[in-house]
Amino acid sequence: MKLWTQLRVTGTRYRPVNIWRDPDAAAFVRSVNDGNETVPTVRVVSPSGTESVLTNPSLAEVRQALAA
Repeated sequence: MKLWTQLRVTGTRYRPVNIWRDPDAAAFVRSVNDGNETVPTVRVVSPSGTESVLTNPSLAEVRQALAA
């Protein structure tokens, strides 16, 4: 909830996905978290096209990934 609030307050674009309602999203989260459904798991695609996946990131980590 903290990250979600920080993203909104800073105007950082994001698209929330409920992994308990989206089986494909749940499978993705498990695939990058050793079989665990850890949230938040954030998939970041920077403007340059670089993609990274962060588990339980801080706002600073998300912004750093976006800048990459």
